[in-house]
Amino acid sequence: MDTTDAADAHAHRFEVRATAEAHFAWIRTRLGVERTLMSWVRTATALIGFGFTIVQFFERLQGMESVAPALRPQMPRYLGLALIAAGIAGLIASLWQYRTLLRYLHDEFEPIAGVRRIHHQTPLMAVTIALLLIGVVAFVAVLVRAV
Repeated sequence: MDTTDAADAHAHRFEVRATAEAHFAWIRTRLGVERTLMSWVRTATALIGFGFTIVQFFERLQGMESVAPALRPQMPRYLGLALIAAGIAGLIASLWQYRTLLRYLHDEFEPIAGVRRIHHQTPLMAVTIALLLIGVVAFVAVLVRAV
């Protein structure tokens, strides 16, 4: 098998037939991709929120009169920064995966998709980008704040 045959076989590894079953399978797959991104958004929201909350809680706790001073007063801040960074990293990775899978679904299976490539973004994409910006602002706010 020469390289032309291998490339031709790779290009036609799927036989795409426009049937109702194939179209609905494509829609289920597309919605599965959306659900996966929504799960990542929920997880990142929890990580960013929990990280920020840990920093705020221990900062307020150290300011109380009847509380003994902490042995390592910077540790809650480092933990909070790590959680916020994990949420941001998860959002970036999931956004990249989401865009890659959508491109694949539209490029390889356009005949059964029933629509041409979608150039508008879903509300989920806007929420993801907004949360990403909020996470970056939270990270910078915790990082530059002197404890």
